[in-house]
This record gives sequence, structure tokens and C-alpha cells, in this order.
Amino acid sequence: MNDKKMLTPAEIAETAVDTATKKAGLTPSVQFALAILAGAFIAFASQGSNMAAFNLFAEAETYGLGKVLAGAIFGTGLMLVILAGGELFTGNTLMAAAVLSKKVRVSVMIKNWAVVFTGNFVGAMLVTLMIVASGQLDSGGGLLGGQTLKIAVHKVNLPFLSAFFLGIMANWLVTLAVWLSYGARDMTGKILAIFFPIWLFITSGFEHSVANMYYVPAGILAKSNPAWAAASGLSADALNTLTWQNFLIGNLLPVTLGNIVGGAVFVAGAYWFIYLKNKKDLKQDPLSRFINAA
Repeated sequence: MNDKKMLTPAEIAETAVDTATKKAGLTPSVQFALAILAGAFIAFASQGSNMAAFNLFAEAETYGLGKVLAGAIFGTGLMLVILAGGELFTGNTLMAAAVLSKKVRVSVMIKNWAVVFTGNFVGAMLVTLMIVASGQLDSGGGLLGGQTLKIAVHKVNLPFLSAFFLGIMANWLVTLAVWLSYGARDMTGKILAIFFPIWLFITSGFEHSVANMYYVPAGILAKSNPAWAAASGLSADALNTLTWQNFLIGNLLPVTLGNIVGGAVFVAGAYWFIYLKNKKDLKQDPLSRFINAA
């Protein structure tokens, strides 16, 4: 019986490939259903982080303690995806390791990404519609609605390259959280593995495509409410930039491309090259020997 408390980095790489291979074998209908759940979980985390910190946000960029508190809440979304079950597009960029290992075809990976991305959007929109319809954005005398608008306007006005690089850094950390969770042997270990990288990602203000499927549509829907628009303190010109076109082309596209690079290149690709490209006996890995001895 293996009683190790964690996997070594090389063993995590093997596990990531095995996990991706299993994901690729799921039927499209199951992938889609799990993706809807994951999109909803991330939307809940996005709204919960806003609710926790909206009165600490002073500017649209939301620097400082508000981000720290939001980050502490947001990790719950990925915990639900990993522990309860869900298919998250950003996490599935790690399938690139299985493609590089010739365990999954490129076409299969791209089909998975398309199905899961669409399902994530459906799940996120389901929660978004319920949040707006529930009147929850009236919290704090409409300040939550106002802050929701500030966040959305800020995101759709990011320059393309800024959104792209922020997307790379976001999913570098998000997929590291998933990667570390593969190495934990129990639920407590997986929760801790997820919590800190996600806390860092949100506190840093990086851009995550699935989270933005809540943040920006919530703002688009909220701008028609005069009280929330007034609470935002934004000009009419600023609010007019909050459109579906600006969201899909100006934010979601570059952020998604950045997320793919962050997960597929900087995590899956990097660790495939280090641990799997020229596979050696794990016992010859010095770090593996150190961890096993601990």
C-alpha cells in the first residue's frame, strides 16, 4: 500500500496525462453537463467574491484589500470543480500534456475545449441571470450593482495585449492549482493546493475567461438599472462601452487565447518537457527521492 502523503512532480505529470486521457474519453453530452456545472461554480465564486469585498473597492481597477478578500473567497469555485466534479475549460488546457505524450489527438482536445467552453458559458449565464433577477445587486444600497458595472467596464476596456498577457498569468496560476491538486492524496491536501494559487491569481488582478463569463455579462445586464448605473459613478460614455461585442471580441477572445498559452505552454508543456519528453525512472529524480524520504 502506498502511504505517501503527496506525489512527486514527475508523478504529477504522469497523473495529469492519465487524467486528460480519461477526460478525452467522456462523451460530449457528459462533458457538456459537467461543463455547465463548472461554469456555475465559477460564477458563484465570482459573485461571492464581489459580495465579500465590494465595499472595499474604491476604483474600477479594484486594487488592495478588496482583492485580497475576494481572492480568499474565489478559490471555492475551483474546489467545487475539482472535488465535486466539473469540466473547466481553463483547467482542460492541461490536456496539452496528453497530446504531447501522444495519448490524445489534437482534434479530440480541441473538440473537448469547444464543448467545455460552451458549457461553461451556459452555466455562468444561468447563475448570472438568477443573480440579476434576484435583486441581489441591490445590496449596499445598490453599491454591489455599481461595483459590478465598474468591474465589467474595466474589463471590456483593457487593451488587447494587456488582456492577453493577463490571461496568460491567470491560467498559469489556475492550472498550477489544478496541477498541485493532482499531487495531493486527500481532500484537505487538495483544498490547500487549490487555495493559495487561486488567492494569488485573484489578488493580482489577472484575467480568467470563465470568471469573466460572469463578471462582464452581469455588468451588461446591470447597466439597464438606473440605480446601479448611478451607484457606479461611471459616465454614460463609459457605460456605453459595455456591449456584448466589446465583451466577446475585446475581452473574452484575448483572455481565452492567453489562458490557453498559460495552461498549455507554461504548465502542461513545461512539465511535459521536463519530466515526460525523455522519460526516466522516477527513482532517478533527485526531488522525487527527497520527497519520498520526507
